[in-house]
Amino acid sequence: MGLIRYLLGRTLYPDNSFTRRPDGTPESPYDMATDTMAEFMGVRVEALDEAVTGNFETLTGALAPAGRAAESAAGHSLDGRLNDAFAAAGRLLERGIRLRRAEESAGGLRPGDFLVPAGTSSALLSEIARTTGVDFRALEPGLDRTGREVKRQRLGVYQRYWGGNMDEGWTRLLLEEFAIPYTTLRDAEINKGGLNAAFDVILLPDDAPALITGEGLDHRPGLLESTPPEYRSGIRAEGFEALKSFVAKGGTLVAFGRACGLAVEKFGLPVRNVLAGINRKDFWCPGSTLRVTYDPKNPLAYGQPDEGLVVFQMGNPAFEILPTNHNERAEIAAAFASRDLLQSGWLLGESRLAGRAAVVSVRHGEGRVVLFGIRPQHRAQTHGTFKLFFNALIR
Repeated sequence: MGLIRYLLGRTLYPDNSFTRRPDGTPESPYDMATDTMAEFMGVRVEALDEAVTGNFETLTGALAPAGRAAESAAGHSLDGRLNDAFAAAGRLLERGIRLRRAEESAGGLRPGDFLVPAGTSSALLSEIARTTGVDFRALEPGLDRTGREVKRQRLGVYQRYWGGNMDEGWTRLLLEEFAIPYTTLRDAEINKGGLNAAFDVILLPDDAPALITGEGLDHRPGLLESTPPEYRSGIRAEGFEALKSFVAKGGTLVAFGRACGLAVEKFGLPVRNVLAGINRKDFWCPGSTLRVTYDPKNPLAYGQPDEGLVVFQMGNPAFEILPTNHNERAEIAAAFASRDLLQSGWLLGESRLAGRAAVVSVRHGEGRVVLFGIRPQHRAQTHGTFKLFFNALIR
């Protein structure tokens, strides 16, 4: 029962003499300051202090939701609030079905709902509904031609050679679970350039900037002795020029966590990490769930509630948009709450984070750079924020 309570109920990490050094510096937890899976998944859990009576059936295994496809001659919609709607949409795109996405509320639709054209095979819809557990709802006549067309994006996920990157591995797991196609992209391919010919979106998973660029690795004795030079990691200067050209010509660069700093630096983005160089006595948040607000009109936040929870870890940035002559190019999709940020875990220095941007998109040339200060796909566990990542893969 204690484990269930820990995974489902709010937990606050102790802040006392056992969790701080003699000088007051907070000590790092073994892993996270909270493991509240319900909060990670965006699920509301209510604790009951009394027995619940009624006619109940004992479950002996997992329940799979039973999706269905309504009869309709005017097309169908998929609820954009559901993670599995993206899996269903991907299945349709694989079959060559041209989908659209609602941009306004009309006829029972919400921004972000997927629109399936009239005439799509009912047998195909029923099969996808059965395997994904989502419902295809009947559309009002004409609505299947509204909104914006959804185009399948060619995704490249950066993978450095040296040492491996857990965040990259978790990201691949998530993409595979939702049947989102991707290509592993390594340093040499980026440094060579010509990225637009093969990709529409390139992802830089969370990683230490020095490991992405390879700076300093050659000076660490024994580190690379067994690795041939051609396989040593490092996006070089020409590689970042190639990434800049990729975005300028219409590509999307997505960066998670610490990789955001490189994107900001190399692209000269008008964004500042307000937590850079901060002392852990002044700010400390080791793996906690924090409250954020979403901009429902921003396509990156389609399907999200007005308010929600995100997982934040030390090393993650938080953003301030710097004043320029073109601030319209920068958009905030998610921002930390202005007060009472902590839901579960441990947070010191709330004022440093309150009201700051968590997810930012900056237009650059014909493309954009999407900065996730949080990791929306953390360990493939944070179902409550998967859609932020999935939305970044759609144009």
